[in-house]
Amino acid sequence: MALRKKLCDRSNFNGKIMDCFARYYSLKMGLRKLKPMIQKRIQNRAKDYPVPAMVLVAQEVLDSRRLIMQGVSTLLKMVQVNPSSAKFCPEVYIGEKGHLIQTCCGFKRRGKNRVHEWIIGGLKDVLVPVKAFHLKHMFQDVIKHHQRFDFECVPAVVELCWQAGANDGNHLNWNSESDCVGVDGVESLSSDELILVASGTLRAWEILRNGVEKLLMVYPAKICKHCSEVHVGPSGHKARLGFGTHFWRKANVDDLVPPKTLWRRRPQDPQVLLNEGRGYYGHAPAVVELCTRASAIAPPKYHGMMKLQGVSTTLGDQRLLHPNDQM
Repeated sequence: MALRKKLCDRSNFNGKIMDCFARYYSLKMGLRKLKPMIQKRIQNRAKDYPVPAMVLVAQEVLDSRRLIMQGVSTLLKMVQVNPSSAKFCPEVYIGEKGHLIQTCCGFKRRGKNRVHEWIIGGLKDVLVPVKAFHLKHMFQDVIKHHQRFDFECVPAVVELCWQAGANDGNHLNWNSESDCVGVDGVESLSSDELILVASGTLRAWEILRNGVEKLLMVYPAKICKHCSEVHVGPSGHKARLGFGTHFWRKANVDDLVPPKTLWRRRPQDPQVLLNEGRGYYGHAPAVVELCTRASAIAPPKYHGMMKLQGVSTTLGDQRLLHPNDQM
């Protein structure tokens, strides 16, 4: 009886294996027949783009990006930006003196909890450059590794807007230095005029991020999980840029427009705090902090992270102050 049961089980197992092989073979034959239909459908998708309703959004994003670059370039002539001197440390502080919070990772990412050494920064320390391959059309063939030098790299936001139908007449000279030139004679601007520049820059920043979010709902963009390489298009490229094969996932607004969040000292805390006083610091995107330093009013959605209503220092907290700053 036991032998008969064992033989039955073995025959059922063999039957399941044969059934799996039959299904796999039929699926493989089905995919061969479906492949031409799938390729044709992908080619026909290009007829649906660009989406007419998104063209104005893309154009608005391009215009906002230009205003942000000009506004930040102007404000940098009045407000100092200090990036960390360590090669692999992304920390940036906006103000005359850098903070004393020990978050530096060193030059080779080996050290931890070090005090930063600050240097004078520029535009790229506030607006993080994110580039992507410029495609001739969105549904073209996947870029192979040996083709990586055949395609120009442009800012990812610009590439997204171009694929969305925006035309700024600047395809041949997208990296125009005129976008990075601030207002001449900014030192002679009145306080009211400087506030207008800061407020306009902050408004353009919000329009840019909202516009990119809308575009990403319609147009695909990818980012690598390991190296943060960005590709604007329905599928990632195969260009190995020193990190091996890319593993792509859907990109979001922060991937194309990094906010560059940094520590900020609140106005009610006039002293520079030590590492133990990091709880007294707030956070803010670099553009927002730069504009508020020029007296612009931050949108309410940033008030929580900036700790605008937080607890201020007291006279009993002298242990948190830098020795040179104690009264």
